[in-house]
Amino acid sequence: MAGTAARRHQRAPSRQADAARAEEYRGWLREMLLIRRFEEKAGEAYSLGKIGGFCHLYIGQEAVAVGSIAALRPDDYIVCSYREHGHALARGIPPRAVMAELFGKAPGTSRGKGGSMHLFDVGRGFLGGHAIVGAHIPLATGMAFAIKYRDTDQVTVCYFGEAAVNNGAFHEALNMAALWKLPCVYLCENNRYGMGTALERASAIYDISERASSYDMINEVVDGQDVLTMKNAMDRAVERARTQKAPTLLEVRTYRFMGHSMSDPIHGHYRTREEVEEHRKRDPVALWSHRLIDEGIMDEAAIRALDAEVVTEVADAYEFAENAPEPEGSELYTDVYAGEADERTGGQADGSAQGEAPSEGATDRLSARPPIRL
Repeated sequence: MAGTAARRHQRAPSRQADAARAEEYRGWLREMLLIRRFEEKAGEAYSLGKIGGFCHLYIGQEAVAVGSIAALRPDDYIVCSYREHGHALARGIPPRAVMAELFGKAPGTSRGKGGSMHLFDVGRGFLGGHAIVGAHIPLATGMAFAIKYRDTDQVTVCYFGEAAVNNGAFHEALNMAALWKLPCVYLCENNRYGMGTALERASAIYDISERASSYDMINEVVDGQDVLTMKNAMDRAVERARTQKAPTLLEVRTYRFMGHSMSDPIHGHYRTREEVEEHRKRDPVALWSHRLIDEGIMDEAAIRALDAEVVTEVADAYEFAENAPEPEGSELYTDVYAGEADERTGGQADGSAQGEAPSEGATDRLSARPPIRL
């Protein structure tokens, strides 16, 4: 009996570890479903004219944000490009606050003044979506320099698309990060197209990861459709940054299932419908759902129930944003560098926003709310 009790005692930590792992895995699926359903609802709202400005959806790339942010600590820094709704949600910013920002409402992450491309939450280390291609990469390098200067063990992660690597700022930033040994992870979400231009038409080399060789920087190519592969690669890069103060370039190969923005049809003139459908066979949400079913962590009914829970949460965020107040007029003069109001611009904002015309059929496609393909 004593031997049996001892064996039970030895097995207990393993069961606890398995339970913790299963809970973590279910959490990743929930986050990916939240991003998917949130983006569908945002697309629908844009088509109905409730969101002004521009709107770039993240559908198809959910595993990148979820897997990579899972490797971070709460005090690490994140800097993104303009396609950042998914990263904000994965970082834990409430859907209500993100949706309200898209609607330009006062409770939004940037008090309704940033919109889709400028989500911001300093308390969560989420230092902005940035609209200018590649311009935020030097900012991330500066944040990493500040970490080293203060002698802490935080890490900065910079997300950008493959089109940004042809920008001069990318090379300047990586050179300085390697030279000064800064704790920064440069994460390139290579979804194959910079707006409507295929990578091979704009880049002299196909493997973006090779660009790190110019700066003696460690690099890795990662499957961005597999959330666990993404998490493991990010663990290695973050550990390297945290303990060795060494930067890494991760080329994460992924694919966006939507157009570049809401004005762009899903496949456009630069890729075929067949190509999009081929990539949909590796939908990150479906891939991870199958993994959880195969490992006995969840069954189809549980996944459907989780999806329904997420749809309800997103509907709540939508209703909250729609009923939230507009920013006060005085907000025009807060969070700006200028000390005095300029008479030429004061009082000119009328709340109207010029944006893109949604592509034909966008409302129908998004409001149909397709089931997750299993």
